[in-house]
Amino acid sequence: MDLEGFSGPKDKVVMPLTPEALAAFKAAKEKTGVIYISRIPPGMRPTKVRHLMSQYGDVGKVYLQQEDAKRAYLRRKYTSTKKPHFTEGWVEFKDKKVARSVAAMLNATPIGGKKGTRFRDDVWTMKYLPKFKWDMLTEQIAHEAAIHQAKLRAELSQSRKEQREYLKNVELARVLEKRTEKKLAEGKEPPQLKRRQNDGPSEDRPKKRQKPKPKAEEGDPAQLSSVLSNVF
Repeated sequence: MDLEGFSGPKDKVVMPLTPEALAAFKAAKEKTGVIYISRIPPGMRPTKVRHLMSQYGDVGKVYLQQEDAKRAYLRRKYTSTKKPHFTEGWVEFKDKKVARSVAAMLNATPIGGKKGTRFRDDVWTMKYLPKFKWDMLTEQIAHEAAIHQAKLRAELSQSRKEQREYLKNVELARVLEKRTEKKLAEGKEPPQLKRRQNDGPSEDRPKKRQKPKPKAEEGDPAQLSSVLSNVF
């Protein structure tokens, strides 16, 4: 590793893994197992989940998903609870066999604890995820975050476009109103009213009567002369 390009604490040097250490790391990673908790009791924190799961085996990582931002805003606005709530979670055990047995043993059972504790009557809802590693979870979370950011950018762009169009229409209406007021002040009829009068329904306009064309009388010398000229 090039120490000149390393950005971090100066008093600590990160050494590269040896082939033996890398092999041991991969073996330990393959040995881990992850369980999924589909419901987190309200008010339960990641530290509490780690404490409860540590009673059954060695716990690696714990991640709890916070509730939706809109839902959290409404809850903080209309209730007295201000702390964040979590909806689901993942717990990594260092031994996949322990993770499988813990999920089978605790699923659909009360959390328990001392009488009067907050989570005593809540029920665990969990499942073991076979062939699922922690790296897959981090990739999924990053992918969902990227999709959420792209959706927000698209919504903001559409909102700005609608706002510009609205302001443009307001400005145009203001200019037309000023022109109309100016024409009225000068005693002239606004062009809008003239156009409306000209474009009014044709039923209101008096229809001009067409004068009947006089019929040529029989034996008219002018008509006979025109016929003879065409013949000769």
